[in-house]
Amino acid sequence: MAKLSVNINKIATLRNSRGGNVPNLLQVAADVQKFGAQGVTIHPRPDERHIRYQDARDLVPVVYTEYNIEGNPIREFIDLVLETKPTQVTLVPDADDAITSNAGWDTIKHKSFLQEVTQEFKQNGIRVSIFVDPDLAMVEGALATGAERIELYTEAFAHEYGLGNEKGILPYVAAAELAQQLGLGLNAGHDLSLDNIKFFKQNIPGLLEVSIGHALIAEALYLGLDNVVNMYLQKLK
Repeated sequence: MAKLSVNINKIATLRNSRGGNVPNLLQVAADVQKFGAQGVTIHPRPDERHIRYQDARDLVPVVYTEYNIEGNPIREFIDLVLETKPTQVTLVPDADDAITSNAGWDTIKHKSFLQEVTQEFKQNGIRVSIFVDPDLAMVEGALATGAERIELYTEAFAHEYGLGNEKGILPYVAAAELAQQLGLGLNAGHDLSLDNIKFFKQNIPGLLEVSIGHALIAEALYLGLDNVVNMYLQKLK
């Protein structure tokens, strides 16, 4: 089955809205692993509006499954990842003012930069995944950077699936098949939910990991965090 990595950014957003430490981010990270999640994801941004850089440090002894840190590899982010040494770093081309991730890398245009960053992380024993759109040229470009994995940006799929258009999965199938041919590991994330995750998993060959935050936390408000984590695990089998 594909692994479930729970993105806990929204827990940090809720905490920061009142100050203090409620909800307790570290406790939630421990809990989602106890409930069965095989990983924890965070995505710190330069303004620290949700996950703070110190959170990334504090989570190191808490995350005993896979620790995935996402972000735009500015120097401060690179230094944070090298300090905390997560299992995986996912490179995402976020603008500083982006509300959320909204595009994958142009792996051809930014090849030399991504090669340099990827090499630095790999030399420190950190697996590298590159966030890409389901574009075959971008998948091939990711291989040239030296990354071990790609993460498919799934917002377009989720949107089309919500409209009843199951053919929106086709570009992702093609990208997944190419990744397999190239020997790239395959992750996916963005707007995946209980409504669409089973269909996505059933149609995407070689899917190793999904990172889910916004939908999972929203669903947990109604259904409970333990219950929702296990619902995802069942759908990912």
